[in-house]
Amino acid sequence: MTPSMQILIVDDEPAIRQVLAAFLERAGYAVDQVSNGEAAVGKMAKGEVDVAICDISMPGISGIDVVRRVRAAGIDTTFIMITAFASVDTAIEAMKAGATDYIIKPLRNEEVLQRLKQIAVLRGMRDENRVLRSLVMGEKHESYLFEAPQMRETERLISKVAPTDSTVLITGESGTGKGIVARSIHRQSHRADAPFIPVNCGAIPENLVESEFFGHTKGAFTGADKARKGLLQQADKGTIFLDEIGELPLQLQAKLLHVIEDKEVRPLGSEQVRRVDIRIVAATNRNLSEMVARGEFREDLYFRLSVFHVHVPPLREMRQDIPGLVDFMLQRCAKDFEPGRKISLDPAAGEVLQGYDWPGNVRELENVIERACILVEGDRVTLEDLPPEITKIAPGSAAGGSSRESGTLRDMLRRFEFSAISQAIEAAGGDRRLAAQSLGIGLSSLYRKLEEYGGSGGANESNP
Repeated sequence: MTPSMQILIVDDEPAIRQVLAAFLERAGYAVDQVSNGEAAVGKMAKGEVDVAICDISMPGISGIDVVRRVRAAGIDTTFIMITAFASVDTAIEAMKAGATDYIIKPLRNEEVLQRLKQIAVLRGMRDENRVLRSLVMGEKHESYLFEAPQMRETERLISKVAPTDSTVLITGESGTGKGIVARSIHRQSHRADAPFIPVNCGAIPENLVESEFFGHTKGAFTGADKARKGLLQQADKGTIFLDEIGELPLQLQAKLLHVIEDKEVRPLGSEQVRRVDIRIVAATNRNLSEMVARGEFREDLYFRLSVFHVHVPPLREMRQDIPGLVDFMLQRCAKDFEPGRKISLDPAAGEVLQGYDWPGNVRELENVIERACILVEGDRVTLEDLPPEITKIAPGSAAGGSSRESGTLRDMLRRFEFSAISQAIEAAGGDRRLAAQSLGIGLSSLYRKLEEYGGSGGANESNP
């Protein structure tokens, strides 16, 4: 596909303008033309021109003055200057003023086309670097391999759809990792080296949504003091991830449908339509089919988005993965805080984490583990390092009570600790020394805790 660039030809000779414009339009570019410098500056002031092919010698404002004015206004247009052989020194002066390249007359169409392709590559690299800097992605490629069959199926679907250009709809509760799934689809696609632009549709003020998505020209509305490229154009050649797609206003839903079908965007205040080559991945924790029935979401857009559906299961349905996830997060967190450090999990704390329902899913678990890594004394996370809202509804206890036993937090922690010690002694066949080793505490600490709780923990008193 031809790079999405708007070309402006600036030359006072009609024949040169018309022949070059016709050739570039046949090559697939969007082309406009003007006959003088004043008109060129006016066109570029809106911020709509990607590349200007500009003659140096013109009546009135020269090509060099055009470059200087445009650069002084902070307009991001790339200049290719046209010059006669005898005026190469003038072309060099234009490049010092901010032009990128120059071509000597007579113009050869294929040479112009080659220069434009080179500029497209450079602009693409620059735009991608700008996006990466603004996002400060710092993306980690290490990931946990799930064992739960539901998540294995999700991963299989990701591997199937990623190499295609199909639109994908990701569903799942809040905190299940829909954004991670979207990034995985992008990384496994042929667009992996192009931008990945995440957008939270629910976080953009409604009066700014259209400008954010489609961009705007200078002066398009009050406060638009310079042109801005929209998110859809920033994602050109890459993937745009529309999180919380159910929050998108109905008016914008219609325009998004047009983008999906025609691959075109029109910035606010512009008369020019821009071609975009983007893949759309959307996500929601809402039931879009119910929203369609209530008239809150366009049915045609829903069908377009859900060409391929990937569902991310909640963490409570994958309890067998909680221990592995916790260990994975602990080691990652420990490494971030202090390289080379290892942190383990106390069995009683592990029992609590596995029994909790995790309404906030993986995101909530990640927050709990990060908090524990901050609070932990030494290298073992205990019940004291977990949030009280989790420990107070933890399952089971030494007394065999319900998941919401009465008593203070201290009482509940004591019961959990005694239960863990008793189970460790029983598993060790009554060998307290072995039980202490399995719990990661000293033998004297185990004796002290048993004495504190007033019991032997089911141990064989003949053992040490």
